Amino acid sequence: MTDGETGDEFRLAYVPGVTPAKWVSVWTERMPGVPITLVAVPAAEVVGLLRDGGADAGFVRLPVDRDGLSVIPLYVETTVVVVPKDHAVTAVDEVAIADLTDDEVFHPLDDTLEWAVRPGLPAFTRPATTADTVELVAAGSGLLLVPQSLARLHDRRDLTYRPVPDAPQSQVALAWPTAATTDLVEDFIGIVRGRTANSSRGRTPASPAVERAQQQPQKPRKPAQNGSSRRAVPTSRKKKGNRPR
Repeated sequence: MTDGETGDEFRLAYVPGVTPAKWVSVWTERMPGVPITLVAVPAAEVVGLLRDGGADAGFVRLPVDRDGLSVIPLYVETTVVVVPKDHAVTAVDEVAIADLTDDEVFHPLDDTLEWAVRPGLPAFTRPATTADTVELVAAGSGLLLVPQSLARLHDRRDLTYRPVPDAPQSQVALAWPTAATTDLVEDFIGIVRGRTANSSRGRTPASPAVERAQQQPQKPRKPAQNGSSRRAVPTSRKKKGNRPR
């Protein structure tokens, strides 16, 4: 069965905070015969899922163990600090790491940021997940630094967040097993890179109607009927010689 025929399937994994909707929309438009299945997976488990064949490709947060994987970095996210709405930092537009020196800052086990030195004071516990940590922040037990998309994902009325420009940032990337770079994976790479359906580097073929039109020889153009002051000279008319004096 060839790519694009009914029965094929493309499995796309994604970690919390990543929204693959725009790429999925393009896929469903270009590949109507190949359904795409989304697999939500924690950031710490996505690489294992890809290596075990649980998905054809996935959106990950760098850094990851790249052994056996191909990776295309996509974009970098702003890091924010999540705080209760009555916290002092809400009075400013941006927060520096030094501003958090006296605050307890949580470090959840699923943290996706790489810290050389953790900011603030160590919190009383290390929650298992970011979602659990947000509950503790809402209770006034400490603060949390996360990529902005995760702050939006766990948005609550009693919490807010502020950018922290000097904090480490999270980079989102597309990854897949190098040994399983299938035609469908190549198609999805083309979509993520913004290639058009007819791009020479893309693999998705043009529609049959377009292909037929491209294969038909072009008819010669007829001379313009209007817009020219010259008249065509009949081939049967002989050239006039010079008149005798």
